[in-house]
Amino acid sequence: MGSLGSRFQSPSPGSDEASEGTSTGRKHSYDCKKRKRNAPCDCESEHEEDEGLLDTPRRKKLKSTSKYIYQTLFLNGENSDIRICALGQEWNLHKVYLCQSGYFSSMFSGSWKESNMMEINLEIPDQNIDTEALQVVFGSLYRDDVLIKPSRVVSILAAACMLQLDGLIQQCGETMKENISSKTVCGFYACAMMYGLDSVMKKCLEWLLNNLMTHQNVELMKELGSGEKGNHEQLQSEVMEQLIQSSDLFVMQVEMDVYTALKKWMFLQLNPSWDGPIKQLLADADAWLCKRRTDLCEKEPFLNTEDGASFSSVFKHVRLQYIINDLASARNLERDNILPPDWLTSVYKNQWFAMLRTEFDNDIGPQEANKEEFELSSMRCGRKLSKDGDYWWRWTGFNFGFDLLVNYTNRFIVFKRNTLSQPCGGAVSLQPRRHLAYRLRLASFDSRGKPICSRSTGYQLLTLEKDQEYVVMNLDSRLLSFPLYICCNFMYTSPPSDSRPDSSEQDITLRSVS
Repeated sequence: MGSLGSRFQSPSPGSDEASEGTSTGRKHSYDCKKRKRNAPCDCESEHEEDEGLLDTPRRKKLKSTSKYIYQTLFLNGENSDIRICALGQEWNLHKVYLCQSGYFSSMFSGSWKESNMMEINLEIPDQNIDTEALQVVFGSLYRDDVLIKPSRVVSILAAACMLQLDGLIQQCGETMKENISSKTVCGFYACAMMYGLDSVMKKCLEWLLNNLMTHQNVELMKELGSGEKGNHEQLQSEVMEQLIQSSDLFVMQVEMDVYTALKKWMFLQLNPSWDGPIKQLLADADAWLCKRRTDLCEKEPFLNTEDGASFSSVFKHVRLQYIINDLASARNLERDNILPPDWLTSVYKNQWFAMLRTEFDNDIGPQEANKEEFELSSMRCGRKLSKDGDYWWRWTGFNFGFDLLVNYTNRFIVFKRNTLSQPCGGAVSLQPRRHLAYRLRLASFDSRGKPICSRSTGYQLLTLEKDQEYVVMNLDSRLLSFPLYICCNFMYTSPPSDSRPDSSEQDITLRSVS
């Protein structure tokens, strides 16, 4: 008993700490009761937090699951219940996975003879489909993600369309839109048209509208064929027509440059072996046309000849009224003898009447919103700003007495109606006010022609008094990137009276500058 009593009397190791802990615990309990009305107890919150952590589910992605399915079932073909044969290759697959495809789902669920067959021979009518594409498409049925190389996207899209795999078709479309460049745009457009990807076609056209003239490329102009060699080339010729007739074409300088670009394009179609720098292309095209006229004693306009007939539909969309308003450009048209004379005769007549209306009928420019007319016949012009700075310029040509100066400075773009300083007195209109319709767009592009930044004023109507300035756009310096491409569309005169819309049906949005 003594030893037992000594054990009660003698403090055991750590008893001081224990008693202190007990005392501390009592004190803490007392403090908690004391603070109960004022604040929650820390120990209770810690306890609740622990319980919350215990109740929170933890996710861990089992990466090996999808890999196991792909490796074991697809690559190794274990427990396969059907064999697919195509293009000299075999795949041991599984109906339950193949039924994700609309093609196979219909085959297996109907009364087709293939529904009970253990081996199926696929007929592949599309030349774009190869065994590598089939490997990717079949494999996509066994995994969640598929990596598509841009160089393989056309073949994979063709196989996905055949097997009716909507998800994979959409992924191919996104891959194409992200990888449009001068090397892929024509092929992607043709492929998108073949397989019904309208969004890809639209994206390709947008790229071409932005880059055809801002970044002229010999190989791209060759690929936009004239339509003499087959369906693919005919398709590309139709694309060229859409580009040249569009008011969204990013024109650099003036309409004469559109005509010049077409002349170079036509030369490349007729001389596909030409290989030289882009700077030499126009000179060689002019020399070729001159030699042809001399050697063949050809007086017939080139588009009326057998070689030139296929290009006529594209040249028809050049807006000649903005070429003949400049003397040097009009002389070049006569010298080239590409266009039929009756094309020019009607344009000269219309321009003459437009000038008479501004002079004698007090036509001071468009006063009614007419976007349809604007899209069809507005003047197209542009400018490249290589670096930030101060710039003043005007686009050449007689615009019925409206001398418009454009200024870029301090990230502002300003229009000014100039009436004071003119090379000759009859070149400017002195009417107190003049109206014009305009749209200004600007953009900068990366190395593949994709817009880095872009801005547009949209369709606008503007009234300017003599020598008046108007701020068209105020640019955010954080978004600016050089070189900067500026493209403008203008209409300086009203349409003829017989084609003017009923003003009561129009939303007139004149903007008058005070």
